[in-house]
Amino acid sequence: MNNHNYQRDMDKYLEGLIPGQERLLLHSCCAPCSSYVLEYLSEYFRITVFYYNPNIYPREEYLERLREEKRFIREKAFRFPVDIIDGDYEPERFFSLAKGLEECPERGERCHKCYRLRLEKTAEKAKEVKIPLFATTLTLSPLKDAVVINAIGKEVSDLYGVAYLPSDFKKRDGYKRSLELSREYDLYRQNYCGCVYSQKEEKQ
Repeated sequence: MNNHNYQRDMDKYLEGLIPGQERLLLHSCCAPCSSYVLEYLSEYFRITVFYYNPNIYPREEYLERLREEKRFIREKAFRFPVDIIDGDYEPERFFSLAKGLEECPERGERCHKCYRLRLEKTAEKAKEVKIPLFATTLTLSPLKDAVVINAIGKEVSDLYGVAYLPSDFKKRDGYKRSLELSREYDLYRQNYCGCVYSQKEEKQ
């Protein structure tokens, strides 16, 4: 079992920062997961949220989560500026990678491919808009495998030549704080991860 402490890795990186001088492109899956992450990281970075989630189904759900993300960013006070870039909604890309993996359980190979799709697109976008560092909110969820996510983040970082900020936002009661912020801002909290397969699992 991998017991690597990704929170400690992030702490080391943050220790060397002059707050507000660096930019970060933060991939976000939804407002509830980003709530704590933005509260935390906006003490150090000027953040651009990148909302890219072609796995989310149906389209109405995707748009609802995007609206809530924008509302939270608008309503929450941050130490340093936070803005957002809308990614393209490309469900066909997700369904293509999921082909043959429809019966995989949550946290299985289908999810790993989905993480990679979103992190590659984030690194690509970071390079395009000249933001030198990227991260993801995905490690906040207790249902997501931080070891796998961070391994993919490092691989993608090497591939695109953009630095990756390792994380395990569940640490230090990050998930608990996200629940508190969700209540405070009355954020819409979905009852499934996002894709049609996780929706089916939730209904069973």
